[in-house]
Amino acid sequence: MKFVDQVRIQVKGGDGGNGAVAFRREKFIDKGGPSGGDGGNGGSVIFVADAQLTTLLDFRYQQHHFAQKGQHGLGSDCNGRNGEDMVVKVPLGTLVFDESTGEQLVDLSTDGERWVAARGGRGGLGNMNFTTSTRQAPRFAQDGIPGQEFTLTLELKLLADVGLIGFPNAGKSTFVSRVSRARPKIADYPFTTLVPNLGVVAYKDKLSFVIADIPGLIEGASEGHGLGHQFLRHVERCRVLVHLVDLSNGEEGRDPVKDFDAINHELEAYSSVLADKPQIVVANKLDLPHAREALAGFTAKMKRRHIEVLPLSGATGEGLPAVLDACAKVLFSKSKPTTSVRTNAPKSLTAAAKAKAKTNAAAAKSTPTVARRKPVASRLKRKNQIKQGVRGRKR
Repeated sequence: MKFVDQVRIQVKGGDGGNGAVAFRREKFIDKGGPSGGDGGNGGSVIFVADAQLTTLLDFRYQQHHFAQKGQHGLGSDCNGRNGEDMVVKVPLGTLVFDESTGEQLVDLSTDGERWVAARGGRGGLGNMNFTTSTRQAPRFAQDGIPGQEFTLTLELKLLADVGLIGFPNAGKSTFVSRVSRARPKIADYPFTTLVPNLGVVAYKDKLSFVIADIPGLIEGASEGHGLGHQFLRHVERCRVLVHLVDLSNGEEGRDPVKDFDAINHELEAYSSVLADKPQIVVANKLDLPHAREALAGFTAKMKRRHIEVLPLSGATGEGLPAVLDACAKVLFSKSKPTTSVRTNAPKSLTAAAKAKAKTNAAAAKSTPTVARRKPVASRLKRKNQIKQGVRGRKR
């Protein structure tokens, strides 16, 4: 199935039906009066996020979405039927933009989330609604209101927790196939991956997360080289990036450190927010002898930048648990807030406050307690008992 992540469509709510101009005509009823019914309301175009969809391909062939119009009013006080709403299903992570202004209208990122893209028009009133004491036979009615009409741009950003980035043929698709049941195309030439791929990783203790594999980046991708960098939108939602560095390119005269810097430069050119996301640097293809020899030098250079490097062999699976543990540490670690409360007051002021509190406590102890009088009802009861010769028990 072809992957489409950006389309332009036109939506229009149904027009409201017109009110009717009619008069009651029945046998033995003289001057029955106006009986024109109201027009029905037009239907609305409603977007619904569906987790079963993964592409915007259907919108490439169906670009016009018009809701049903409301029926016109009828005679005999009959109102027109309302138009049915048009429900349009879109994939999770769909962003909706106004084509004319470029403003983002909504982000549909929850399964079942609904959003009204174009509201239907309200139906017009029939002439029976305009009767008054001085205007008992109105010969006019209200027209229905047209429905809203917009030209929208739909942009899909895949929902994933971990994003894979790196040069083409760095082993990203192999990594996804090793840690999940996804089966992307794998070959020994660059730009094998042409569309993003998602995989669900089953981690320990029944935890899981989604990993996204995007096409490889090259130097100058922001200027249109290679496949460009438009696929980076699919890792914008990721919480952590796994940066795969191919150490087997040393024989071709490429420096893995320069490759690392080139990818980060492309991230910065696309979005500063994406460039600031946490990265897990992984040195891949250690199953090759010359790659394992280059590991020590690459690790030492990255250590000077205070960056930890995780060794990995996607072909043999060596180092996979450590990489998954590093991802889970970022995704599932819960930082507890500090429970201690710090004060910025000087110690002398704190001591003075303590002394004042002690003085107030001593003054409270030395103050004689004043006996409270009993309520009026209790005093009257006691007085009556004394008069009757009955002495109550003292409390």
